[in-house]
Amino acid sequence: MKKESGKKTSLLRLSEQKAQLVLLRHAPTAGGLRLCGRTDAPADLSAAPITDARSALEGITQIVRSPALRCAQTAEALWPDASIAQDARLWEQDFGDHDGMLYADLPDLGPMTNAQLAAYTPPNGESFTSLCARVHPALNELAAVAQKAQSPVAIVAHAGVIRAAIASTMQQHSEALAFEVDTLSCTRLRVGPTGAFSVIEVNKTWG
Repeated sequence: MKKESGKKTSLLRLSEQKAQLVLLRHAPTAGGLRLCGRTDAPADLSAAPITDARSALEGITQIVRSPALRCAQTAEALWPDASIAQDARLWEQDFGDHDGMLYADLPDLGPMTNAQLAAYTPPNGESFTSLCARVHPALNELAAVAQKAQSPVAIVAHAGVIRAAIASTMQQHSEALAFEVDTLSCTRLRVGPTGAFSVIEVNKTWG
């Protein structure tokens, strides 16, 4: 998604836009040349546009995060005075034996369709389809909170979790893998009485 020149953000007064899930990927990971699923690397906040993001997200009072250190640090930087809950179901995909490997050292799986990639389980890990099964109940619960309060709920998590959220609106796991999710980006889902049902925007960035 292209950044909009001349506009500070499309999320101004977001807290008045009623029931939404506001999904934020954590800031860049320190030493970010590795595949970090369950590898609990810290965030590198030094180059992240935290101030712009914090301004855009002002007014959101319900925040939930993954237990990962990089998500904790990002959430605390965005909402330094807020009470932030955590949910273990929001962890990134477990890449098993591949977790923590340098990208350059990852095995070449050959050409795969998105459907094959969604179903692929790394050795001793979990597939994207399994991730969706883990994440979707948590998203449904948070969507119900947003709907009842008629206000946004922010979720600070991982690229895989955000793609799983997109998949929940599309009712198709594999197609969600086609979406890019940058670090410190925002994806928003509209929430109705039966849960998240449409995508407002994907991969909004600042700076």
